[in-house]
Amino acid sequence: MAELSTVARPYAKAAFEYARDHQTLDSWSDWLSKLAMVVISREALKLLSSPKLDNERKVALVTELAEVDLDEAASRFLASLGEKGRLAALAAIREQFETLRADHEKRVDVTVVSAYKLTKAQQDKLAGALKKRLNREISITTQVDPELLGGVILRAGDTVIDGSVRGRLNRLSEALTA
Repeated sequence: MAELSTVARPYAKAAFEYARDHQTLDSWSDWLSKLAMVVISREALKLLSSPKLDNERKVALVTELAEVDLDEAASRFLASLGEKGRLAALAAIREQFETLRADHEKRVDVTVVSAYKLTKAQQDKLAGALKKRLNREISITTQVDPELLGGVILRAGDTVIDGSVRGRLNRLSEALTA
């Protein structure tokens, strides 16, 4: 997995810089998502690794399956990925592209896992506190995990804040057995 991430980095950066400079972030984000959905399937990965198909045919198949209408720059980008045998990295490219875009737009996606469903007021209060602390626009996605007992776990990018009762009990248990 780290290999795909390393391979994807320069492609994602190039795609992001082009899309940013040409004010086409939305369209690039859209078609990268659709293309990535195609290549993550097991069947598609088999096809992409097949020596029986040439790179041009692989690019055409991925484009056709994704049902996307690419502009000239996007077509060249995809053709370049095909020539280098990097089509399998599309999902990692999309992920890094979205990370660069979120950073550029000063926005962060936060996943909140709680023991109970959060009310709209609780979500708004949490979003306000995170916006103030992170100095970014906040987009919250909520999940319910009854095993937490209480509290919340926040995931924002690489940052995880475990304020759950289960997490506190685990830390207390570790401290007592250490």
